[in-house]
Amino acid sequence: MKVCLLTNEYPPRIYGGAGVHVDGLSRELAKTMPVEVRCFGDQRFEKGNLKVTGFELDTANFTCPEPLKSAFGAVQRCIDFNTANIDADLVHCHTWYSHFGGILAKLNYGIPLVITVHSLEPLRPWKREQLAGGYDFSVWVEKTALEMADAIIAVSGETKRDVERLFDVDSTRVQVIHNGIDLDRYRRVDSTDALKRHGINPKKPYLLFVGRITRQKGIVHLVRAIQYMDKGFQVVLCAGAPDTPEIAAEMKEAVESAMKKRSDIIWIEEMVDRSAVTELYSHAAVFCCPSIYEPFGIINLEAMACETAVVASAVGGIKEVVVDGETGFLVPLQQMKESPFEPTNPEKFARDLAARINQLMKDRHLREKFGKAGRKRAKEKFSWSAIAEKTKALYKTLL
Repeated sequence: MKVCLLTNEYPPRIYGGAGVHVDGLSRELAKTMPVEVRCFGDQRFEKGNLKVTGFELDTANFTCPEPLKSAFGAVQRCIDFNTANIDADLVHCHTWYSHFGGILAKLNYGIPLVITVHSLEPLRPWKREQLAGGYDFSVWVEKTALEMADAIIAVSGETKRDVERLFDVDSTRVQVIHNGIDLDRYRRVDSTDALKRHGINPKKPYLLFVGRITRQKGIVHLVRAIQYMDKGFQVVLCAGAPDTPEIAAEMKEAVESAMKKRSDIIWIEEMVDRSAVTELYSHAAVFCCPSIYEPFGIINLEAMACETAVVASAVGGIKEVVVDGETGFLVPLQQMKESPFEPTNPEKFARDLAARINQLMKDRHLREKFGKAGRKRAKEKFSWSAIAEKTKALYKTLL
């Protein structure tokens, strides 16, 4: 049995959880079966059962509006995925960027189509800010691919319910297989080089956020919560890759406003490499994930694997990763019915985040207790070996 994975992200070109997932899954699957990864980029390597091929894109002759280049670029690469012969027994797609490639492979090569749902376009309406009319295309291609897929993998029970609610799919075709974590890569480390490089005092506790600057991650709500946080600890925002100039400007304004009242805010405006982020997780007193939409929330799992207590919003798959009162605290997020991806009371949400953060910052024993429990949970429930076995078992049912 051979599988062909189609994806936008693959190392070293990773900016989100889907890329982390495909990296971990492909390496684990390749221990027992041939795996070919076709991705966006210039990657080229082959080791054992794993072959990775990047497909580059020349946009020099694109004269369409800037927001549409992403959508048309995805279509072009999805075609390229298929004009290079596919000799796999099935195709497995990750994120809407690769879905058109999966559709072409299923119809033209006559092989089963598997799709892992890392997020859902109808639940990310703010993406129109980034893609313009390309958002309508992403919604259409996702719906088309999911409704013709032979199997759908949801990364959480909440995501499975969303898939069944939003699309015309038979529930028997939808299976929950969580994201995994590489426990050797994500583990507590003693080194502090990255902290010193970014101006973080390793002898002073700090709150940490890691993620892209996007509405989905709720970063602006966390920045606005800083005014309600106690003094005496640093606030480290490892936040880069803004979706749009508008959200970038909003983030900048919020951080500058917070800095006027607090001097110990450190904003790392880049997506740091894995070794650096592992250091940041390892030495953080508390990690915060204020997402307003999160199918799984792999960053919480990464922090837990590094033995760091978590404060996160109680949305989506986060509730299946973080155990409230055991590995961290979950903060309720009541959302508006007419705009379900914004809090009904942003100030209350900010105050509630700050209250839980303050509570943990005052209690080192509780932080350490949560951290140990988090590592234990990551090891027992989310190892890549278990995730890969479930995925491989699903493949076998389709052949």
